[in-house]
Amino acid sequence: MTPAAEASAPLERYTGTPKLMVPAFGLGALGILATLAIFFATGNKGIAAHSYLIAFTYWVGISVAFLIMVAIFHTAKAKWLIVLRRTMETGASAIPVFLVLFVPVLLMANYLYPWLPDSPLRASIHGLEAEHLSHKIHGYLNIPFAGFRHVIYFGVWIFAAWKLRGLSIKQDTEGGLDLTVRMRRFSPGILPFLALTVTFASFDWLMSLTPLWQSTIFGVYYFAGSFLAAFCILTLVTAKARGKDLYGNVVTTAHFHNLGKLMLAFTAFWAYIAFSQFMLVWIANIPEEAPWYGVRIWGAWKPVSITLAVLHFVVPFFILLSRNLKLQPNKLSLVAIYILAVHLLDLYWLVWPALTGEKGPNMDLISIISIAAAFVGVGGIAVGFALKNARNNYTMPVKDPYIAESLRYVQP
Repeated sequence: MTPAAEASAPLERYTGTPKLMVPAFGLGALGILATLAIFFATGNKGIAAHSYLIAFTYWVGISVAFLIMVAIFHTAKAKWLIVLRRTMETGASAIPVFLVLFVPVLLMANYLYPWLPDSPLRASIHGLEAEHLSHKIHGYLNIPFAGFRHVIYFGVWIFAAWKLRGLSIKQDTEGGLDLTVRMRRFSPGILPFLALTVTFASFDWLMSLTPLWQSTIFGVYYFAGSFLAAFCILTLVTAKARGKDLYGNVVTTAHFHNLGKLMLAFTAFWAYIAFSQFMLVWIANIPEEAPWYGVRIWGAWKPVSITLAVLHFVVPFFILLSRNLKLQPNKLSLVAIYILAVHLLDLYWLVWPALTGEKGPNMDLISIISIAAAFVGVGGIAVGFALKNARNNYTMPVKDPYIAESLRYVQP
């Protein structure tokens, strides 16, 4: 049956089954419990803390990227991906659960951030560095202001996700152009706030691990990697969403071709931002900035940095140049899985040197178990929450006035 013929068949609300949701929640709970057990039961609490931070920033970045993608495509009035929009909305709907998943970060914060007053890491900062840190703590890195910022971050994200998904779900019942107009009016207004909040969140979660280091382009770097990962998950879900009442039955190879091109574009964009940040820090050679890269490009971390550059840019870039591959959902899905794995390496490269410094990766068994447990824990809860939100709703915007154009989309 052709996609057009399948589209003409009635699509009902997806009732789903617990065969994915329940295991996701179960694995998530076990992973988080295992991470907390490592934190409270081992002598080096920093391993569990940094492992959990890697997992948290990995998954919340993807969820917020889905939200930004929805707002961007509404702003651009794009029609080809309307059939894919509900998956992005569902991914963004998981943002509220990250408010709960942020609690372990708060519990472990003293073993992550040297700028906290009770952090044992403060003892490693002496002399002039301690004086510079005190100025940053006074103006920005202090608990009351950090708490206020996080209220803003999650408040903006949750409100925007609720608003856009709510209007979209409402349109499934009412139809009409009015709700589309409302979404298109709301999106450009919220986009600057989404951009600012994700930028400053990356400063607070990742950049302040090394509080004397600073880069104004760091937020774009984190955003680029998260956006690329979000497109990979969208590709995977779309390729596998085939069956009763699932939208994958009506998606065409033209849609996958576009997803592949977006994966290629953001692979190049990530590399461009990564090199730009490195070049600016290297040329300026400011004592407060250069050591952050010095640790990563010399000594024990050098092989990891080279591996990251090759695996995150060179390999996927040349693979995704193939038009034929982008027209094959299964092969494109394999590339998506590969990029998602390398994105985890990217976040590991950002976070772990704050723990081990010049000692290098230093990956013992407990570190591997901790990273794996945290990744499965946070990811399991987030995926389970998204699956719960997907139930009893249509898997695509069935009454969007432009859905027919999206289903008929062909490459220009």
